[in-house]
Order: sequence, then C-alpha cells, then structure tokens
Amino acid sequence: MNPEVLLSVRDLHVSIGAVEAVRGLSFDVRKGEVLAVVGESGAGKSLTARALLGMPPQRATVTGSVRMEPYELVGAPRSVRAALWGRQLALVPQDALSALSPVHRVSDQLAAAVRSVDGVSRNEAQARAMTALEEVGIPADRTRAYPHEFSGGMRQRAVIAMALLHSPALVIADEPTTAQDPETQRRLLDLLTHRSEATGTTLVLITHDLPMVREHADRVLVMYAGRLAEEGPVEEVFTHPRAPYTAGLLASAPLQGRGAVPTCGSAAGRDRPQRTRRRRLPSIPGTPPNPTALPPGCAFAPRCPLADATRCATAHPEPETHNNRTVACHHWRELPANPAELFLESV
Repeated sequence: MNPEVLLSVRDLHVSIGAVEAVRGLSFDVRKGEVLAVVGESGAGKSLTARALLGMPPQRATVTGSVRMEPYELVGAPRSVRAALWGRQLALVPQDALSALSPVHRVSDQLAAAVRSVDGVSRNEAQARAMTALEEVGIPADRTRAYPHEFSGGMRQRAVIAMALLHSPALVIADEPTTAQDPETQRRLLDLLTHRSEATGTTLVLITHDLPMVREHADRVLVMYAGRLAEEGPVEEVFTHPRAPYTAGLLASAPLQGRGAVPTCGSAAGRDRPQRTRRRRLPSIPGTPPNPTALPPGCAFAPRCPLADATRCATAHPEPETHNNRTVACHHWRELPANPAELFLESV
C-alpha cells in the first residue's frame, strides 16, 4: 500500500438482506487530509462510514477490503476491531445525545474512555477528561454536568472531544452538525477540523453541506446509489465537475457567488449600495432511486440530461482515473464548459 495512504477501500459492498446499499466502492484516504463524502440521502454514505469502522448494522453483510496497515478490517474478529477503536479509529456520531449515557456526568464518561484505553488512575483520567472538554470550548464549571444539561452544540463538542481523546489516526464524522443552526454548524466544523489538524488526525467528513465541504475539505468523494460518481481535489471538482450528477449537486447548492444577479440602479440612486436580485437555483429532476429497484445500467440515467438509450440504459460506467480525478460516467468528456447549464431547464 502507498505509504501516503492511511486507509485503502477496495470493492466495498454492504448489503442488508436483499438490498445492496453500497455497491463496489473503491477509494483511498490519505494521511493528514480531510476527505468529504457527499451525496443525496440514501446514497450509502453512513453505511460506508459504519463499514469502515467495523460497525455495520445488524443483519448487514460486508464484503470487499478495508485495509489499515497492518490490518484488514472486513471480517476481522471483534478483538482486532476493539483494539483499534479509540486508539486508531474513532467516530463523531450524528446524534450526540444517543451516543452519551444519560445517567453519567459528561466528564466521567470521557474519564472512563481514558481509563479503558490507558489504564491510568481515576484522578489522572478525570484530569485528562476535563482538559479535553475545555480544549473544545466547554467551561471547566460545566464539565461535571449531565448530557441533558448541555445544549445541542455542547453535546456535539463533547463527542468531538471524546473522539480525539487519544489522537487517533482516523476520525469519521457522520453528519456531525445535523440539527444545529448555521452558525453553530460553522463553529463545530471549524473546531473539528482545527482540533484534528492539531492532533495529526486524518478526517473523513460525511455531510450534505457543500459550502462547508468547500471551506474545510481537501478532497471530495461524490456518491450516488451506493457507487462512486466522482472523486478528486475539492477546488477542481467544484470548479470543473466531470460527472453530470456532481454538476447537478453543485448547481443546486447555494455556493458563494451563485444565484445572485446584479440589478442596475437609477441615475439618482447610483451612490447607493448595489442591490442583487435572487434567482431560483437549478435542481436535479426526479428523485434518488429506490435501492430495492435500481434501474439497469447507470442508476443516474433516469435523471441525467446526457443519458442515452444504449450505454447508459444498459451498462453502469466503471470509474476512470485521469490526473488525480476519478469519474464514473459514459459521457464525462461531453460535458459543456458550464455543466450547470444541463439543469437550468428545471428552474
């Protein structure tokens, strides 16, 4: 494995009963980077995260390879996975309240995590727990509170502190700012990325928030119906998407500089600040496919303005890699200079 690669995923499949929710996903996570995984609901993002951590849902079947040298995590016994949790792998969950025990003080829960890994005394564990909570902005006089006494933002800070307690090699953050207001979301993402950088931790960020991806991530992996649609450096993908699905996602997102049209003022009002006229953002037509009844060929074909009745309707495109970019689309070479134009008719 490339020494710059921390985690290598090859041909990952995750099935729940007869439903194959993740279908042949392959990608690498490089040391020290922030990799964002994006896509509509049902794309398979969270199932991928749980498979990477060795925590798939009950009744799930996972095949393929998830390798973190020197370990193969798919099929590894629980003892191997347990040895990695906290020390090498950690999770920032979507719902902090469900991840914290309601009957124990927050600092006690972090102290128990310290003792379980490091075997230190109670006093030392408690001191380290309180320091970790203070480092994520929880005042010292609040660290002894119970989870229900915290605000949603404070609970999320607490689980960030818990995930970073032992400076793990990799943290997977699964929609870590869900249900927070925009300002709290921004602060939490700033905190998570800055603390990860300070501890030398690699971060996989699963999110719907494309402006946050552009601000915080180094690379982005776009998923659709359990497969890779596109992957590459954030600025390259956001500026020049190659997959029609990526172009549709970006066109429909309120990214900076998009959606505002300047209007000319009258001569009498030229000294006033220029106003802008808002226009509706394009959208991808249709809805994501039902994973129990995927169409033949490319799963995005029924919604894609470039789809044809031969290749797209009959054969799923295999990922192609060119110049640090990977895309799975039969027509990626045919995209217009401004791919968002493909979806303007939906406005």
